[in-house]
Amino acid sequence: MDALSEVLKVLQFNSAIFFKARFTAPWCLASPEADTVARQVNAGSERLLFYHLFVDGSCTVTLDGLPPLHLQAGDIILFPHGDAHTMASSASNGPMPMLDVHGLLRERPEELQLGGGGAPTRIICGYLSCDPVLCKPILATLPRVLTVSLRRDVSTDWVERSFVYAVAEAAATEPGGEGVLAKLSEVLVVETLRRYISQMSEGNTGWFAGLRDRVVSRSLALMHEKPAHQWTLESLAHDVGTSRSVLAEKFTHYVGQPPIQYLVKWRMALASNLLRRSALSMMHIALEVGYETDTAFSRAFKREFGVPPASWRREHGLKGPPDVNDATRPVRSARRSTRTGRRTTQSAPTPHGPSARSRHGPATGGSSPPG
Repeated sequence: MDALSEVLKVLQFNSAIFFKARFTAPWCLASPEADTVARQVNAGSERLLFYHLFVDGSCTVTLDGLPPLHLQAGDIILFPHGDAHTMASSASNGPMPMLDVHGLLRERPEELQLGGGGAPTRIICGYLSCDPVLCKPILATLPRVLTVSLRRDVSTDWVERSFVYAVAEAAATEPGGEGVLAKLSEVLVVETLRRYISQMSEGNTGWFAGLRDRVVSRSLALMHEKPAHQWTLESLAHDVGTSRSVLAEKFTHYVGQPPIQYLVKWRMALASNLLRRSALSMMHIALEVGYETDTAFSRAFKREFGVPPASWRREHGLKGPPDVNDATRPVRSARRSTRTGRRTTQSAPTPHGPSARSRHGPATGGSSPPG
């Protein structure tokens, strides 16, 4: 169990390929910010993360306010916040063929070709999408751009093999090839995040930096694995194997807020995703995220988002028919075994009595999540 894996299960990134490109120098490509792209690819309110995988050749990438970045074959560049950027055969300001991505998003060519006939560069351009509320606490501390060489670490041969396979798929025209390429690219983007974590300096703070600390990483993994569990600072510290004071100090240092406050915000992010994507009842969702009554859940949700969950759902929820599986989805009760941490399920939401509260701590007040 690790926090990054638990979070990735929930975020459920969807990946897609914008286009495969073969550029010949001189060339230049301008990409707009993520919000503009999201509208043109009908991504709705989804959060987009751009990436470019360099197959052959080299290029220079520029973003406002940052020095130019020079990339070559085997590199991947990720834009966690969807910044507008420019890619070019060189950093020169001289005249060169230039193309804006706006038109490409409408046409979606199988392979884009551009340039003046010089040195070639081949790139796979794509994006990952995810729920913006779920992504926010995880991606907020990432820099504007991440770059990683996927061929530099000989200890991970599978990365190079995946890259070679991605290159082959980029050149293929067989049915399903783009879907395979999208999934391969998704794996390589996740590997980029892993490499970023491993290369962080000791002085870094933030969610990803916290994964390098045993206490913070373990506590994040527990809360993300069992968000409906009635965690208190004491029970969390016990399961992590540290004191309450050490847990509170380290977690706040890296993540920027105390553990239980973080848990409440994560629960509300999960709830917003359920409200947005399902037709589950308020009581069902309340139990899914650790609240024993829909009233307690509604209060907590309104504190976080400023409106009751029913109002939020009307504004952001499904416009089409609900998922047919919603009606039979099992309810995850807030009750859990403190000895095993194993969650229980029930066929219909029922109130939980005082005995459940006394075993796991109060649902409001103290160091447990407010209800």
